[in-house]
Amino acid sequence: MAAGKGRKLVIVESPAKAKTIAGYLGGDYDVEASVGHIRDLPNPSELPADMKKGPFGKFAVDVDHDFAPYYVVDPDKKKKVNELKRKLKDADELYLATDEDREGEAIAWHLLEALQPRVPVRRMVFHEITREAIQRAVNDTREIDQDLVDAQETRRILDRLYGYEVSPVLWRKVRQGLSAGRVQSVATRLVVQRERERMAFVKASYWDVEGDFTPDGTAQQFTARLTTVDGSRVAAGRDFSDSGELVGKGVLRLDEALARRIAEACLAASATVTDVQEKPYTRRPSAPFTTSTLQQEASRKLRMSSKNSMRVAQRLYEGGYITYMRTDSTTLSDAALTAARSQARDLYGAEYVPDAPRRYEKKVKNAQEAHEAIRPAGDRFRTPAMVAGELRGDEFALYELIWKRTVASQMADARGSTATVKLSVDTAVDGARQVEFSASGTVITFKGFLAAYEEGRDDEAQARADAAAEERRLPKLSTGVALEVVRAEAEGHETTPPARYTEATLVKAMEEKGIGRPSTYASTIGTIQDRGYVFTKGQALVPTWLAFAVTRLLEEHFTELVDYEFTASMEEDLDRIAGGELGRVEWLRRFYFGDEATTAEGLKELVDDLGEIDAREISTIPLGEGMVVRVGRYGPYVEEVAPPTGGTPPVTPPNGADADATPSPSAEEGSFVAPRRATITDDVAPDEMTPAKARELLEAAADDGKVLGRDPETGREIIAKAGRYGPYVTEVIEEDEAAPATNGRGKKAAKPKPRTASLFKDMDLATIDLDTALKLLSLPRVVGTDPEGVEITAQNGRYGPYLKRGTDSRSLQTEQQLFEVTLEEALAIYAQPKQRGRAAAAAPLKELGEDPVSGKPVVVKDGRFGPYVTDGDTNATLRKDDDPASITPERGFELLAEKRAKGPTTRKRTAKKTTRKAPAKRATKKATTKKA
Repeated sequence: MAAGKGRKLVIVESPAKAKTIAGYLGGDYDVEASVGHIRDLPNPSELPADMKKGPFGKFAVDVDHDFAPYYVVDPDKKKKVNELKRKLKDADELYLATDEDREGEAIAWHLLEALQPRVPVRRMVFHEITREAIQRAVNDTREIDQDLVDAQETRRILDRLYGYEVSPVLWRKVRQGLSAGRVQSVATRLVVQRERERMAFVKASYWDVEGDFTPDGTAQQFTARLTTVDGSRVAAGRDFSDSGELVGKGVLRLDEALARRIAEACLAASATVTDVQEKPYTRRPSAPFTTSTLQQEASRKLRMSSKNSMRVAQRLYEGGYITYMRTDSTTLSDAALTAARSQARDLYGAEYVPDAPRRYEKKVKNAQEAHEAIRPAGDRFRTPAMVAGELRGDEFALYELIWKRTVASQMADARGSTATVKLSVDTAVDGARQVEFSASGTVITFKGFLAAYEEGRDDEAQARADAAAEERRLPKLSTGVALEVVRAEAEGHETTPPARYTEATLVKAMEEKGIGRPSTYASTIGTIQDRGYVFTKGQALVPTWLAFAVTRLLEEHFTELVDYEFTASMEEDLDRIAGGELGRVEWLRRFYFGDEATTAEGLKELVDDLGEIDAREISTIPLGEGMVVRVGRYGPYVEEVAPPTGGTPPVTPPNGADADATPSPSAEEGSFVAPRRATITDDVAPDEMTPAKARELLEAAADDGKVLGRDPETGREIIAKAGRYGPYVTEVIEEDEAAPATNGRGKKAAKPKPRTASLFKDMDLATIDLDTALKLLSLPRVVGTDPEGVEITAQNGRYGPYLKRGTDSRSLQTEQQLFEVTLEEALAIYAQPKQRGRAAAAAPLKELGEDPVSGKPVVVKDGRFGPYVTDGDTNATLRKDDDPASITPERGFELLAEKRAKGPTTRKRTAKKTTRKAPAKRATKKATTKKA
């Protein structure tokens, strides 16, 4: 068919999606990928020189003229935009097939603005990539939804104003380079607030009694726990406040002595059944996955991070395996309901499927029902067994999870019965004491949906306890039956602080509070980790001291911006803009300039009228007992705050100055003693920094180091010390060790740098000796030379022990190998294929022979961005029509020659003014869209 005659150009976001969709459309369609966004707001420094002093100079947004944005094509996307324009010249129709959400709608609009098509434009939307869905979408197009575009554009401008106004305050008062964000700052506050609760938590101890009982003359035995003493309920963990006080009314707190006396008395007595109750047990299946619940469950069951689970889900969606993975909806289409019910019936039996389909309503703040729930794609689901040959690893595990959840959501309730038994024992302890024990057990008589799937729990300990209770079967008992007391033991317990957030529970909390959107949760959690506000400890998210300082500043001076309700209300307003109920400009004006009608302050006035902020005070976290943590220029440190004993008081730095810069008074100034300080090591979490721990660090810092002895070769003193990054050994360089003069210029030689080495993980600062210290200081150790004469050394690095030969490094298994590995063992390690991370380097896809130019062997490999050819020095990506399996040596050599001719790739980020003229944007946007 001739170019331009009936050809249609379809633009999607990703190459993987383009490849899948192209297979479902006929030869008249060209499917291309924009590779995500093509335009965005530039950094002010990237603006053209003539615009930097104009209305766009501060934000790339003209706040005085309807908040008109100035968009530029990303430098990395100019080539792609030009390629799309060339394709468009040969097309008679343009289909914008980006995702059916606000971001996807905005990408489609940006493509429309950048390409300026002169052919009919159609907006093509779908929520799954199957042949039927794509063909339906081609035949049922619409225009671009300008309200959705406005909502996404408002969000982008809002985030720019927030970040560019608030972040500089953090730079001045906390530390350079910090960032604030509408969602990230609130997420950080959630994590900090939980850590504050843990720091304020006071443990409470309590005791109870557990016993084993059996009916007379039978072998059936069950466990029960003490619940009341003389009619008073025995205190449990839920009866204590976080301050350690007993708050439960009418409860008795057992101490160890009384608990032990009751246990001993029970062993000498018999028990009687006083009450037996049996109730039916019913458990309903969970709703199909939304973005949030998928992230939570993938974290619990598969140990996937939010970012990784969304990355894997994206690949499954683009491959046509699941429906769109960014959704708030728990709704299933009629076709999906039929598919799930049919599959459950075929796999488990008709009795496992209820008479009517189950329909779920979303009950989360600010829920949007734009899409279906996440489910297997198609009108007939493929079972995990059907896709086992196509999917591997995380992709298969996540698909199986989605399939199980979807099918289980349409299955019958689990049914059974729960029995509760109460036992009375007359112990005669401390007078006439009547004690009561209680036990319960659940028997599942019909598994229902549990045959396919059971939802995970955030509290693993409680989940195990509940599972044990559900599996416990009590013997058949009736009131008045006598029981033998087989065992009775007193048990002590301590209350535990509120659990830290995990990625799963933080996502859940953000969703419940209406903060952010499901599509942003993964990136938000990634951002607060990348910014140094949060780090992970196992599965837990732990805030840094820097996060404490930043959160305190925002809470005290930008209270509303980090208020949970206010942040959620902003999401509601964005929903109203998306629904056409609220104007974009009107809302942004109120947010930035304030509302005269309600006298509410806007962001601009809030920043302009901040007043004085005591930077030192903002960065101070009291611990009690005269101990504080301060966040300084070089990291957090603990300080002992004590009143001066006379003389000149400490100098307080001006606002904005770093606390570390406080000058120390001289001896002439009086008897003032500078406060003791100690760096806080990275392995100490905030809730572990008690006054006692602070004193321990101060004592360790006050010690100049444990003297181990002298190096017999150099005569230098060797000491062991505790440092910010852990314990280490070093040598002391005396002042007179430098030569008096060098190089004929009369300058004193530089003092030699002392050797330093970290202790191994299995070494202890208290027990380190001189011989071990000297061995550590001898590293790196020369192991020997290889047959070609290249030296091999054993070294300890940031990521652990390793061997180094030239530029080739190989990991060692243990630190001890640094001293013990032989040359033969080292050569054997180098003889093995090099590993990257935990897996060996992948074998080449194909070998093409020696390159005629470099003379080196050329192979085809699979890389992060697709297959490529390489001779070890030059890499060249295969083109779209190059098949890695059938590529010829000549074609491989040709690609390498082209790459060499181009030279190294350099990227120069310069802003390019788009054809769109701001601020006249708002008047032309809808007119442009009418082409669709």
